[in-house]
Amino acid sequence: MGFLVGEPPPCRRCPFFLFGNFFPFPGFDPMRLSMGTELRQVQKQVLSPRMIQRMEILQLPVMALHERIAQEMNENPLLEVSEETETAESEIEEEFEEPETPSEQEDELVVENDSDNASDFERLLELNRELPDHFDEPPRKSANQMEQDAAKRHDAMANAVSRPTSLNDFLVQQLGELRLDDACFRMCLRIISALDADDGGRLNSSLEDLLPSGASADDLALAHRALKTVQTLEPQGIAARDLRECLLLQITPEMPYYDEVKTLVSHHLEDLHHNRLPLIKKKTGYSIARITDAKEQLKRLNPKPAAAWMDSIIPTVTPDVAVERGEDGTYRVNLEDDFIPRLRISNYYRQRLSSGTATPEEVEYIRKKVNAAQWLIDSVEQRRRTLTRVAQAIVDHQHNYLENGPDFIEPLKMQQIADKVGVHVTTVSRSVDDKWLETPRGILPLRQFFVGGSQNDDGEDVAWDRIRIKIQELVDNENKQKPYSDDDLVKQLKQHGMNVARRTVTKYRQKMGIPSSRQRRDWSNK
Repeated sequence: MGFLVGEPPPCRRCPFFLFGNFFPFPGFDPMRLSMGTELRQVQKQVLSPRMIQRMEILQLPVMALHERIAQEMNENPLLEVSEETETAESEIEEEFEEPETPSEQEDELVVENDSDNASDFERLLELNRELPDHFDEPPRKSANQMEQDAAKRHDAMANAVSRPTSLNDFLVQQLGELRLDDACFRMCLRIISALDADDGGRLNSSLEDLLPSGASADDLALAHRALKTVQTLEPQGIAARDLRECLLLQITPEMPYYDEVKTLVSHHLEDLHHNRLPLIKKKTGYSIARITDAKEQLKRLNPKPAAAWMDSIIPTVTPDVAVERGEDGTYRVNLEDDFIPRLRISNYYRQRLSSGTATPEEVEYIRKKVNAAQWLIDSVEQRRRTLTRVAQAIVDHQHNYLENGPDFIEPLKMQQIADKVGVHVTTVSRSVDDKWLETPRGILPLRQFFVGGSQNDDGEDVAWDRIRIKIQELVDNENKQKPYSDDDLVKQLKQHGMNVARRTVTKYRQKMGIPSSRQRRDWSNK
C-alpha cells in the first residue's frame, strides 16, 4: 500500500484516521483534542458550612434539637450550659417589627466561609472572663442521699409497666391445654409463629411454605389438621387465610339468621360490599328486609379478631410552638423550648488562650472548637427567631380558623408567608417541616395551615378543606333512599357558591372514605 508524497500516513492507534481523512461528523477537528489548562469565569452560589448547619438546625423539631445539642456538647468541650435562662424578648420584638429583607438574607446565604474567622475569634477573646467552675468536683452524696436514690430507683422499677401478653403467648397457652401428639403440637407452634398480629391474626403464608422442602402428602395432611386445631382457639376467627374464612369461623348455629348469614358470607360477600341487595334477593329469594337483618348480624362479627394484640401505640408529639389568645382577641405565639439549654463558650478556654501558655497545637484545637461552638449557638438562635416569625405570620393569616373552627380556614401558600416574613420559600418549608403548633383547638401540624383553594361566585378564595367539610355535611344529611351522586354533589356545592369539578369531588370523596351513591343507598323499603 502506497501513499502520496506529502500525505501523512494514517495512525493505527487513532480510530479517526483509520479511513484516511474521513471525520466522524461535520465540524470535527482532531487538532483540538488536547490536554491543557484554561481560565474560565463562572458565577455560582456556594453555601458555606455555617449556612448548611443553620438549615439543618432549622429543620429539626424541638426534641431532635435537644438531642443534637446534647451530642454537640459531648463532642465539643468548649460548650457549656449558660446560667442565664432569660431570653432577649426585645430582640424578638424587633424581629417582628423589622423583618430581614430578602436581599440581606441572600447576602448571608452566598457568603463562603473559607477563612479562619479571625474577627469572630478575637471578639470572643474580648468577652468578660470568668473563673472556671465546671472543673470543680461536685459534692459527694451522703449515705442518706444514696439510700434515697436507691429507693427511687426501686420504686421506678416496681411501678414500671409490665410487658403485655403477646398473641403468640396467648395462643400457645391455650394450645398447652389440649391433648395433642408431638408432631401436631410442633406444627401448631409453627402456624402460630407465622400469624400476622398486625393483620388481625391472619395466616398470610400457605401451608406448603411452612413445610420443609420435599414434604410428603402425609405432612401436608398434618398441616391441615394443625390449622384446624389452631382455628378452634380464641379469639374466634384466628388463623384465617382470608376475610371469608375469618367470618365463617365466627358464625355459630346459635346466632340469629344463621342460614342467611352463612349464605351471604359464602357466596355474596362481594355483592354485600357493593350494596347490591336487589341482586342478592334475585339469587337467594330472600326479601330485602331479611337480607338487611342478616347484614346487621354480620356487622357484629370481627374481621380482625386479633386487633387487641395489634400495635396500638400512638406516637406522641411535642409542640414546637404554642399560641395563646390575648385579651384584645389577637393570637400570640411562643416557642416551647424552655427545656432547650442556652449555650455559651467556656470561659476557661478563653482564659487559656489569653494567658499565652497554650501550645500552638492547643491554640489550633481551641480555635476550631470555638468556631464550631459559635456556629451552633448562632444556628440555634437563628432557628428561634425564624420559627417564631414564620409561626406568627401563619397564625395571623389563619385567625378566623383559630377563632371559629375548620369551616373558616383560609387558602394559604408558603410563598405568601415567605414574602411577609422576608425569607426564601425554602426557609418557610424547613421551618414548618415536622413542627407542631399547640392551639386552643388542639395540637396541629404547621403544614396543615397551608391549603389550596378555589374561587367562589363572589371571587373569594375558598380553601379545599372547607369544600371537603361541605361534602361530608351533604352526605350526612342526604336522603339515603336516593343518595347524591357525584354530579349531584357538584350541583349542591354550586348552590353554596363553590365551583368544583366532578373529578375533584370524586377524588375527595374517595380520600375521605365515603362510599359511592350505590353503596350508600338504603334498600330497606324496596
